[in-house]
Amino acid sequence: MPVAARPGVQVAVERLEVTAYTIPLEEPESDGTLEWDSLTCVVVRAHGGGETGLGYTYGADSIAHFVRSKLAEQVEGADAFSPQSAWASILRAIRNFGQEGLGAMAVSAVEIALWDLKARLLGVALADLLGRFHREVPVYGSGGFTSYSNARMREQLGTWVHELGIPRVKIKVGRQPEQDPPRLREARQEIGDEVELFVDANGAFTRKQALRWAERYAELGVSYLEEPVSSDDREGLRLVRDHGPAGVDIAAGEYAWGLRDLSELVDCVDVLQADVTRCGGVTNMLRADGICRSRSLPFSAHCAPAVSAHVCAAMECARHIEYFHDHVRAEKLLFDGTLEPSGGALRPDSSRPGLGLELKEADARRYEA
Repeated sequence: MPVAARPGVQVAVERLEVTAYTIPLEEPESDGTLEWDSLTCVVVRAHGGGETGLGYTYGADSIAHFVRSKLAEQVEGADAFSPQSAWASILRAIRNFGQEGLGAMAVSAVEIALWDLKARLLGVALADLLGRFHREVPVYGSGGFTSYSNARMREQLGTWVHELGIPRVKIKVGRQPEQDPPRLREARQEIGDEVELFVDANGAFTRKQALRWAERYAELGVSYLEEPVSSDDREGLRLVRDHGPAGVDIAAGEYAWGLRDLSELVDCVDVLQADVTRCGGVTNMLRADGICRSRSLPFSAHCAPAVSAHVCAAMECARHIEYFHDHVRAEKLLFDGTLEPSGGALRPDSSRPGLGLELKEADARRYEA
């Protein structure tokens, strides 16, 4: 029995470490509205009771300074067995600095590290600590950036489908919409007729453009359209959901910073999304499951598959996890213990405490921001 699991043992969070790592991409990437050539992962480690919990978010390196200067003092000395209490404390502490955007990312990274620490102290996988609805959670391969050549896109899709056995994939659309139909035909030729084909416009369209392109995508066999308009345009999302083609699910939520955003989106989509590294961490992600359950909606996790696999295993409404190319690559470069898809799904390993991740310190140092 782990020492921390013995009755009456008290464990305090002793200190937080936080480091930002900026990882150059293999090549520049773009979607319908943005271009980028690197990815920054901010890693938080919470120490206590001889164990170290690990959490992270994707954003700017300034998040690391925010954690050190505003959040660490709220967490150090807190009860390591009560991550929700520490989470509430740090949210109150940053009231005047902003609880959305970078603030939400910082809170999420710290809160994930606290949950991981608790699970490690108890000697159980995080999915088992939270309580599983599912032994494994399906994934979909995500990438197909608009900057890719058709050959590169086909290579990536083929790896997911033919080598990893993932039966659903997503590509980016909307930067040059007239190029989307030939790209989708190329994608379908590569993956075959049985694999589900998803697209993500990243808010590239106006409402009426979105309706037009949703019909066109449906004709090309698309069954899932993410962010046809900006997630800030709730009426636009609802319009596309209610008047778009049957058989195409409308999804949004990756930019939700908390429960208010999620509760507003739930009446506008067919599938609600959230990102555990943005929405407030494990605690809010689990609450998103309740929101979905109350409306009989499925849930899809945005990115961060190494964390999302554990949390989604504990979510009744979880449909799938985004197995996003950039995040998968970054997590493999930075951490030992990442999960590999099997049969198109991720299964958290009950034999590895917490998230099952360890920072590759020597390897990670080359990317330190």
